[in-house]
Amino acid sequence: MKRFFFASLFVMMMVSASSAQDPAPASSDVTGTAQNELKLNVFNLIAFKFGDITYEAIINEETSFGVGLLFRIGEYDEDIGYDRSFSLTPFYRKYFSKGYASGFFVEGFAMLNSGNEDVYAEFDEQTGNLIRSDEKYTDFALGVSIGGKFISKRGFLAEVYGGIGRNFLNSDFAPEVVPRGGISLGFRF
Repeated sequence: MKRFFFASLFVMMMVSASSAQDPAPASSDVTGTAQNELKLNVFNLIAFKFGDITYEAIINEETSFGVGLLFRIGEYDEDIGYDRSFSLTPFYRKYFSKGYASGFFVEGFAMLNSGNEDVYAEFDEQTGNLIRSDEKYTDFALGVSIGGKFISKRGFLAEVYGGIGRNFLNSDFAPEVVPRGGISLGFRF
């Protein structure tokens, strides 16, 4: 998993380097000219111990597409109750505000997701506990999200979004519904 993460990060850096132009003057407004964004979902990092990195390419002032990569960093916390260990999420966004690819948006997404689901097998009468086992799953979901993106003149951005998707492969242990959301910080370049 670590190799996949570092390989993905390397590819994103190469894409950004290949599309880089001469640096703009410090006082320039990059919000309407830059076409790429790189973001980190700080909410998922803090709340769930997920690394969640997103690359987004701006098509025009109203639309964009991108891909998010989520992976577990720490151990599973049973109090959270949701154990996704990996997801790859391509998405398409439509913006409805006057700003250049910013403001209120609606998003359609697909999500390849995998993780572990707790399965309670039997009751241990001696200890009074349920004996549980983890079952791995991989599934594919489609869903929608809504949110808002706020961007400074120099390209720093903050994004808040939330949505829901449904898994369709009917894996025995996959959750029927998957959430998508967070608070992301990043840069447009």
